[in-house]
Amino acid sequence: MIDQDGGLRRGRALADGLSPADAACVHREALRVLRPDLDSAHVDAYCDRRTWPAEALSSYGGALTLAREAVAAGTRSRRADPGMGIDIDVRDDAQFGLLLDLVPYTIHAEGRRAGRTVFTADDSGAALWIAVTRAQEAELLKRLAARGIAATALSARGR
Repeated sequence: MIDQDGGLRRGRALADGLSPADAACVHREALRVLRPDLDSAHVDAYCDRRTWPAEALSSYGGALTLAREAVAAGTRSRRADPGMGIDIDVRDDAQFGLLLDLVPYTIHAEGRRAGRTVFTADDSGAALWIAVTRAQEAELLKRLAARGIAATALSARGR
């Protein structure tokens, strides 16, 4: 994939067989690496698990608060599902923190750069797809290696 600015991006996906903890780490580290490129993101405040993990409960509440605030501000329809498509300001550290906490467990989250999708997370942690430059991929693999996660945690996959 070629970006509007001419940068080549390669699709990478979460490989099968990772422990839930390692998969969550891959999700978070991928977002940290992609953050400077993201200009928009949204998350669904729904999880396929019976309940949200304890470490995500506060952020779950925070995301629902963002949705209510958007309704009050008139930027979100009152008829919208209160947990679907909650916009995240990726430049705001607190909101980005919500995204980091929820992405490994949500049924869907998405981030964009210049209108093009650069990450999607689905299926409550089972699926992640990212579009990264070579430099971003190298940084991500370095971060994962520092946490004991092999480069095989990501597989090549276009979109």
